[in-house]
Amino acid sequence: MILADKIIELRKKSGWSQEELAEKMNVTRQSVSKWESAQSTPDLGKILQLSGLFGVSTDYLLKDELGEAEYINEAEETPAVRRVSIEEANEFLGVKEFTAKRIAFATFLCIFSPVPLMVMAAGSEVGTFPFSENFAGGFGLITMFLLVAAAVAVFISCGAKTAPFEYLEKQVFETEYGVTGMVKERQKQYRDTYTRCNVLGACICILSVIPLFSGAFLTENDLFMVCMLSVTMILAGIGVVFFITAGIHWASMEKLLQEGDYSRQKKKKSNLTGAISTVYWLIVVAGYLAVSFTAEDWNNSWIIWPVAALIYAAIMVVCNALSGKNQ
Repeated sequence: MILADKIIELRKKSGWSQEELAEKMNVTRQSVSKWESAQSTPDLGKILQLSGLFGVSTDYLLKDELGEAEYINEAEETPAVRRVSIEEANEFLGVKEFTAKRIAFATFLCIFSPVPLMVMAAGSEVGTFPFSENFAGGFGLITMFLLVAAAVAVFISCGAKTAPFEYLEKQVFETEYGVTGMVKERQKQYRDTYTRCNVLGACICILSVIPLFSGAFLTENDLFMVCMLSVTMILAGIGVVFFITAGIHWASMEKLLQEGDYSRQKKKKSNLTGAISTVYWLIVVAGYLAVSFTAEDWNNSWIIWPVAALIYAAIMVVCNALSGKNQ
């Protein structure tokens, strides 16, 4: 008996249609149809999956001379595979949708955090604000660290909410009937929004430098230049919000479908956009403070921010392009 006939026999014994087997195997119904008509052969990974699914040995599936099914003790010979129910999948998608906006906002806080320090320092230096440079610097630093602390608190809180679902990112799992179809339908509905958010995020980040360059052409006033730089950073932060919100939502569906960077072949810990953003901007803030305090040149060290914003925009565009290369 050839493999195609064995798959048909085992499927019918299990009481499954081709569609149901396809969903359990995370393939299309056409793939199952081709296996059963001997038009194509499952790869080794799918053979192992079929073996565990039907509870038969791989020898039985691969050797035509074996006509009698060799059933195995699944508890002993195959590793336990976690199954995801449709309720659990819906809960996971709901949690990711809830945390995506908060992670995006926390990242925005990290980007925005140096703005009060820059504005206060520039305003006190030119005499616009009625307080000393030391007071302005101290107040600005305190504000910056408070904003970063708030952002870190949000990241930790969101991490705690998603911790129960970490296995979706790290482990191979099976989905119960209806899960794959539900997620694919949601993905189909969200695709246009995902594309639109990436386009908006990229455009806003690229165009965010216009206020800075416009300020340079209009005046040499230091306070005005710092204000334009602040606008540039705020716009870059808004662009990043679009990237992160859409990216987290899309990645959550990829995890359930085990596609892209979360496929069975590439199952590994992914680099979360929020974590990348946090580390990047904390390094930039540390660099800004180190350069400014060491050189005592606050008038010129602001150039670090537009350069960092442009580099960050490029990083985000590349990361989103790479994450969507398998779409």
